[in-house]
Amino acid sequence: MTLLHAFRALAVIAALGTGACSATSTQESTGEYVDSAVLATKVRAAIADDERVSIIPIDVRTFRDTVQLSGFVETAEQKVIAGQIAASVKGVRKVENNISVK
Repeated sequence: MTLLHAFRALAVIAALGTGACSATSTQESTGEYVDSAVLATKVRAAIADDERVSIIPIDVRTFRDTVQLSGFVETAEQKVIAGQIAASVKGVRKVENNISVK
């Protein structure tokens, strides 16, 4: 393998490697994914710390600083409270509250 071929191979490998870490409109970059995971954990913890709402039936997902809540709660008040708690977490830009009341 010549030096030119080796250089081309490295360039292709580098391009493929960075492509896997790039964000698209429907997929987060590696850094964004990690940030979203941390944000979801913070939201779960904040909801779990509030005695008025049970975190067990609530699913928390994040995508680019938008939090989506889903699952089931006993009352409409618990749904509202969960949404307010999520919105109060630093870093949350938007909350989509899809929680259903049993």
